[in-house]
Amino acid sequence: MVSFRTEYIAAGGNRHPAAADWDAITGLLAYGSDINVALWKPLDAGHEGVSALLCAHADIVNVVKFFYPATDWPHLLLSGSADQTIRLWQTDPSAYRLYSPVGVLQGHAASVNCLDVVPGRQVLASGAADATIKIWHLDFKEHQWNTSLLQTIQTSPRFLPLTLCFSAAKGDDFLLAAAGTKGAIHVYASKSSRDLTHQATLTGHEGWIRSLAITTEDAQPNSDLLLASASQDKYIRLWRCRQIHSSASAEDQQPNGNIDFDSLLSNKTHRVQTRSGSYFLTFEALLLGHDDWIYTVSWQRIAGKLRLLSASADSSLSMWDSEAASGLWVCTTRLGEINAQKGSTTATGSMGGFWIGLWSPSGQSVACLGRTGSWRLWTYDSDQDRWLQRVGVSGHTKSVMDVAWARDGSYLLSTGSDQTTRLHAKWISDGAASWHEFARPQIHGYDLNCIDVIGELRFVSGADEKLLRVFDEPKGTAELLSQLCGVESDSRGSLPEAANIPVLGLSNKALEASAEPLSSPRDRSDSDNSWQSTLPDDPKIRKSNYPPTEDDLARHTLWPESEKLYGHGYEISAVAVSHNGLLIATACKASSLDHAVIRLFETIDWRELKPPLVAHSLTVTSLRFSDDDCHLLSTGRDRQWSLFERGKADSHVFALKAKYPRAHSRMILSACWAPVEVGEIFVTGGRDKTYKIWNLQKTGSELVDTIYASGPVTAVDILGRLVHAMLVLAVATETGEVSIHLLERKTLEIKSSHRLEDQ
Repeated sequence: MVSFRTEYIAAGGNRHPAAADWDAITGLLAYGSDINVALWKPLDAGHEGVSALLCAHADIVNVVKFFYPATDWPHLLLSGSADQTIRLWQTDPSAYRLYSPVGVLQGHAASVNCLDVVPGRQVLASGAADATIKIWHLDFKEHQWNTSLLQTIQTSPRFLPLTLCFSAAKGDDFLLAAAGTKGAIHVYASKSSRDLTHQATLTGHEGWIRSLAITTEDAQPNSDLLLASASQDKYIRLWRCRQIHSSASAEDQQPNGNIDFDSLLSNKTHRVQTRSGSYFLTFEALLLGHDDWIYTVSWQRIAGKLRLLSASADSSLSMWDSEAASGLWVCTTRLGEINAQKGSTTATGSMGGFWIGLWSPSGQSVACLGRTGSWRLWTYDSDQDRWLQRVGVSGHTKSVMDVAWARDGSYLLSTGSDQTTRLHAKWISDGAASWHEFARPQIHGYDLNCIDVIGELRFVSGADEKLLRVFDEPKGTAELLSQLCGVESDSRGSLPEAANIPVLGLSNKALEASAEPLSSPRDRSDSDNSWQSTLPDDPKIRKSNYPPTEDDLARHTLWPESEKLYGHGYEISAVAVSHNGLLIATACKASSLDHAVIRLFETIDWRELKPPLVAHSLTVTSLRFSDDDCHLLSTGRDRQWSLFERGKADSHVFALKAKYPRAHSRMILSACWAPVEVGEIFVTGGRDKTYKIWNLQKTGSELVDTIYASGPVTAVDILGRLVHAMLVLAVATETGEVSIHLLERKTLEIKSSHRLEDQ
């Protein structure tokens, strides 16, 4: 019996201020990851990371929100997307994904950018890039969700809503604050009917408003409301909403005694009328301290004291408290980075800004999303009276283009269109094991397309440039993998210390430890690339008992570049390394015979073996060496596969042995070899929604079987060993479906198939 389960999910977060929410009941943090919603439990003692991906949207997820319409109703997770829809996900403890799709709200004509709800009420509000705000009603009867559109509000003057803030007023009334691509906050309320009407405009900000958050000032029934607004003008504004009681005149209840605020241009009083009463809205405070755009603000009550959390593009999280004596709001805690290189995204620069900041349900932890798609986590330690950074999660923020296992399977390398290469390994601690990102060997200036490992300590990658780059493992990464993952290296003593990227450079330069440290920080400038600021021999990195944090990954885990391979005229499309590590086969994008060639490089002195191999007329999409390195298989956009055989006299010479001009009806995207003991068997997969099994014989090639898939086949691979005397074939499609097929060894007949998404 063969079984499959999800071992590890690496998913970077979407850079949208509303694309995450931390549930107060389950402790789950849900965030948008491309077109999916990822579920992560940050305070899980086992550090399991992302537990599931919710897949239903057809475009980028911009907003995520947990929702509890009523105490006896199932819990909901809402997600809004650039596909113009809002998805409803219901808790399902018996299901693997924890949440299952139960409904979809359609009606917006553009990307949905914001959502807000009122706990305990069956109403939600959504804002989209069509400059409308829609009010929806939810009902749960007979185990089914029924939804209806209550109202559509056209913003006037026209702006695109980027943030909404819904609050319950007295009775069944609501207050709704909306803001976005203008510097004003628009307040809506139900005045004479259930429909919300525009009541007030709060001005003061001079840039787009990215986030709104509202809360009660204290636990009293008639407590004032505090509204916080965060803007791209680098300021946070606080607004007070005070209810007018019917037992006193409006003049007596104006804030701060009998001052006539209407006469003060700097603090105008706005009156909001609802069916059940009236409210005063006034400016309360201006919070200064951030140096760049502010993306999110969030309230939390800790031990009866109200605190405000803000996240900014200046790579800082700030916590604001009101002083008891003066009532002034001051920044009491600042997490993140204090660096002169604001906004830098290089390996030795700053974090590139924080896009989301969230409180944990208890207020003792905070999480934030950075530009690289990684989540940072801090927890307050009362014994040390400080905030300590904990293990977060990370992943690519754009398409993953290629992956490659280490020869012994000890770690996995991935590379993608976010211009990074990442190393993932299994962390072993106290008998428990979990996968994490342990290094970021390459941070490039071009989108990366392909990767493969060379022996034990090297890899080669190709990008949207005309050359390939070879990288060596540094000593810091080797020691980190040895200490935390049990991955041993025999050549650790000869490894370089670390690497960094020079200013305006693309090549990772090797660094060696200096015999004499710099006398003081004053001796080096901000642009100095000394080993002290980049080498990973800081005790907090090499001697840590936990995987590296995002700060360490972005600065201290680069691999030095040792070689460049030239020869191609266009962007690199495919690379493969022989199993003995002596040959590298490469190809580039091509529209003619002159460029649709395969170039071979040997890894001893890194010279090209000429002439190049000619067989294709368009771009070569895949290259694979057989397990015994006797054959090289290539596939291309010209719908053919080609097979090259190694010469007997010279092991570095390959000659065309066979090719199949129209192997598929559309381009072939991937190919793989079966283990040598089975024979010369290989599989190809193409955009024609098929994958084909081929048997190479002395008299020629034989098509054994053609299997149809649910979508274009983008990747195929066969396990390098037999399982229960059967071949294990993995097939992936453009729609995201991954399936495992068990093939009988002799007849190559499929005995069983498993869709991994159903596990």
